[in-house]
Amino acid sequence: MKKKITVSDKMQKNYTYYLTEPEGKNFHTGFKPELAPKKMLRLGIFGGKYMTDCLNEFPASWFKKAKFSPKFHDPELNFFKVNASKPLSYWKEKGWLYKEDPRGWFQWYCRYYRGRRCVDDDRQIKRWRAFTRHISQLVKHCARRDFTCRPVQRQALLHWSYDSRKR
Repeated sequence: MKKKITVSDKMQKNYTYYLTEPEGKNFHTGFKPELAPKKMLRLGIFGGKYMTDCLNEFPASWFKKAKFSPKFHDPELNFFKVNASKPLSYWKEKGWLYKEDPRGWFQWYCRYYRGRRCVDDDRQIKRWRAFTRHISQLVKHCARRDFTCRPVQRQALLHWSYDSRKR
């Protein structure tokens, strides 16, 4: 069951990958994201300025009710109404980008969720696991579901598919 996907957007031209797993299934052991990309986009992530030119690559249903700002990053579109993003230049400086996913972790996750598997999976899953340190900060310092407590960390957790609304 291989499905070929060819991407042509602002950051990639004629990039091809294959979906080798069913969507949302057969994840790596220990990788249990709490939110699907569709839900993340509906909640409001990355100031609405993430993948606005990638609508042809992913299912149209993902983008229904997505909070998008095609012209600029708008923190008001984020679920917690705060900026919890670093610019792409920062990610490049840190060496956190994989050449096949030039937009970073969320692009990797969307493709992984769809069924792509690649050589960068283990590294990205380790990065996702390391993000749990932010959950422990919420548990230690915030009353359960107090959305006014540490909203930037809560928003960042949403960016990494942890549902900080539960904590």
